[in-house]
Amino acid sequence: MSDSLAFLPFTKPSIDEDTIAAVADVLRSGWLTSGPNVQKLEAQLSEYFGGRPVRTFNSGTCTMEIALRIAGIGAGDEVITTPNSWVATANVIIETGATPVFVDIDPKTHNIDLNKVEAVITPRTKAIIPVHMCGLPCDMDKLYELADKYKLRVVEDAAQAIGSSWKGKRIGAFGDFVSFSFQVNKNIMTGEGGCLVLNNAEEARLAEKYRLQGVTRSGLDGIDVDVLGGKYNMTDIAAAIGLGQMKHLAEFNAKRAELARHYFSSFGADFETQTGAELPVANFENSNWHMFHIVLPENVNRAVFMQQMLDKKIGLGYHYRAIHLFTYYRERGFTDGMFPIAERVGKQIVTLPLFPAMNKEDVERVVSAVKSCLL
Repeated sequence: MSDSLAFLPFTKPSIDEDTIAAVADVLRSGWLTSGPNVQKLEAQLSEYFGGRPVRTFNSGTCTMEIALRIAGIGAGDEVITTPNSWVATANVIIETGATPVFVDIDPKTHNIDLNKVEAVITPRTKAIIPVHMCGLPCDMDKLYELADKYKLRVVEDAAQAIGSSWKGKRIGAFGDFVSFSFQVNKNIMTGEGGCLVLNNAEEARLAEKYRLQGVTRSGLDGIDVDVLGGKYNMTDIAAAIGLGQMKHLAEFNAKRAELARHYFSSFGADFETQTGAELPVANFENSNWHMFHIVLPENVNRAVFMQQMLDKKIGLGYHYRAIHLFTYYRERGFTDGMFPIAERVGKQIVTLPLFPAMNKEDVERVVSAVKSCLL
């Protein structure tokens, strides 16, 4: 491996000069917290999601918690979700006082196995949080059939899925609550931030209360607090970044799909058979290709593999260790063997570099390095 090769990270944001200038304009304006840019970004997002109400926040985590609170979820309730996600997906359930109920994942899509959901529904079950893992949507037809049958609210963890679709409809343009993240490694970002797509104006007003201490204002000096809110509002600085990113969303996603296609082509049809590794589902109809991952064979030590790739100046991530195996969740009664597919995937998955500034030569470099480690 030549010392002249630059380090290739697994992700890197693309920020144009117009966006940098827009942030500078916000800083000069003196209006740094929520203001006109937040309103403009919310309007653009609403248009993108077919006119549904959208409110922005300072993370894609609080959006899910607020959706649960709007839905009336609290102590004594159960919320079904997947153990294969960033831990925030389960944490927000506990934050509301409810209990997370995990369901194992599909071995191919790595999304929650909807065929196993009915078996865990009880009279206490009030909602479900599916995750569109790596931008690949769950089976939305089956998801909402279950929700309708058992009268469950749905909070879609679409953190990674902006620009993804189901049968030609954008994720977020239909359904119940839909939560997106704009954290720095997402398909578009605001540095830190997120948005929540809601069902009606009443829910949108309640979301506004929850994101800013429960406050309602009227006139110049009228103020009241009638719900327990927090401090979750997005800044105008972040919104300025988001507005710049929105201009490139289609372009970014198209480039990701192009790179993903080249990954499959470069790995070749025999890669899985030759190595025992598993490639993602080659779904180019619905996925936004937020990430491209492989599951290593069980006889490969992931840490050793990742170090070998680092030695070749290639950065990797892993998404994700099964939530129920974290100490906090073990202390709540979860143990090894409860969700074997999520456990296996969480132990052996690695995320390969994929971001719009990459080129096909970068993909070929990654594939060559992977093959040299596994073959």
